[in-house]
Amino acid sequence: MKKNNWIYKVFLLTFLLSIVFSGVANIITYNANPVVIGILLLIVISLGITFDMIGTSVLTSKESTFHAMNSRKIKGAKEAIRLLKNNAQVSNLCLDVFGDVFGILSGSLGAVLAISIANITNIAMPVISVLVGAFISGVTVGGKAGFKNVAIKNSDYIVFTVAKIRHFFTLK
Repeated sequence: MKKNNWIYKVFLLTFLLSIVFSGVANIITYNANPVVIGILLLIVISLGITFDMIGTSVLTSKESTFHAMNSRKIKGAKEAIRLLKNNAQVSNLCLDVFGDVFGILSGSLGAVLAISIANITNIAMPVISVLVGAFISGVTVGGKAGFKNVAIKNSDYIVFTVAKIRHFFTLK
């Protein structure tokens, strides 16, 4: 039953995040020029790559490193252990939920960008659409591939950075 509960939570979280991110993107891009849309698109792609790095790092990091840090009362170590004990759910959130939401959002922004460029140039819409889509795919897949090795080699550092951020926001 608990597993099914997680599926419902992931569905609801993904649904709500999609509404929020798409709503914000639509508000920002409404009547925006292609440069603003392009910058927003690059930010969204960068966030997707960043969450991919976090998800990969959580799967490859070793919990023992953080137990030693926790015994020395280093801030963030306890949060890192918690992240690693829940690595399946954390990686699912980072790789699937956030990764897919940012991927879909980048496609939507790409469509808006293609329309915007087509409206101010004499280039045919199908050509612009293919080029923008290819750019998004290339940067996304290339960025994730390039940073996958970084995530694996620096997994403890990345997990600890996320844990320190989490520690900062959960201070009571």
